[in-house]
Amino acid sequence: MPTTDAVTYWNDLYLSRPAATTPQPNVRLTEIATHLPAGDALDLGCGNGGDALWLAGQGWRVTATDVSTVAVERLATLAGARGLADQVVAVQCDLSGSFPHGQFDLISAQYLHTTLDLDRAPILRSAAHALRPQGRLLVVDHGSIAPWSWNQDPGVRFPSPQEVAEDIGLDSATWTVERADASRRIATGPDGSTAEVTDHILIIHRTA
Repeated sequence: MPTTDAVTYWNDLYLSRPAATTPQPNVRLTEIATHLPAGDALDLGCGNGGDALWLAGQGWRVTATDVSTVAVERLATLAGARGLADQVVAVQCDLSGSFPHGQFDLISAQYLHTTLDLDRAPILRSAAHALRPQGRLLVVDHGSIAPWSWNQDPGVRFPSPQEVAEDIGLDSATWTVERADASRRIATGPDGSTAEVTDHILIIHRTA
């Protein structure tokens, strides 16, 4: 387990890799967001920025956050180079202690996992409260171990989407679980190899 603080840990990790020039969006995000009308989106843990850039290309106005200053600076540079600076705002934010201001039509948390301690339930609860009426919170988690996963512990347990929803603890009069299931796909790892993986998909819809 890392002993440094989250900002230093993730900055060091990104600095150890070449900056991505053509980051790709997550498959589950593109599958789902393609069918939604564009509006204001919040990307929690934007990483290399593939999701934020794709959403902006679809007409969304995106606030992209990451704990790493290196990640957000790289994303801001990419957005500017692609003529998307007016649609992508990259913000450094440590979600363990704060949450971005604003209201959103889509909030995306794609594989918001970390080797550091992170209590996700209050973060996702804050996300649900930051939705506009009719907005959606999309949470996609790992449901299996890929050959390239950093955690190869065969005993690791992946909470189901239903369990994640229960941990968030939202009032059903205001929010409804629109989707909570596991879905398999063939994924490509960093080295180009492929494997079948399972994604846990949770969509929470703010109805009021």
